[in-house]
Amino acid sequence: MGAIGPANRPTTTAPLGNTKEVNMHYRNGRPAQNGDKIVQIGGYGDSAQIVAVGVLYDAKPGNDFCNGSMAPIQSPITGACLCDCLHVDDVAAMLKEKGLDKRPGGK
Repeated sequence: MGAIGPANRPTTTAPLGNTKEVNMHYRNGRPAQNGDKIVQIGGYGDSAQIVAVGVLYDAKPGNDFCNGSMAPIQSPITGACLCDCLHVDDVAAMLKEKGLDKRPGGK
């Protein structure tokens, strides 16, 4: 299987009936596309935690919940250059500050 790049990404829209198109979106409202590098946020209540990092694939338009899969993009051991790192509690605080710490209500 070749790399997923802009030229071979599946479309992010699909017809709904004959008059409307449905898009996939991330928690912050940004449109989602198969092949995007993504961070999955877990945790409920007052916390938000990064639980996975990967490439989105197999997502189908029309559903923002439990849609698609993530291919891992990180090897098990990675060097840590601390000037490029953030503590997960600080990332969680930034998510909360932006109102992205809570999962949107179901449809």
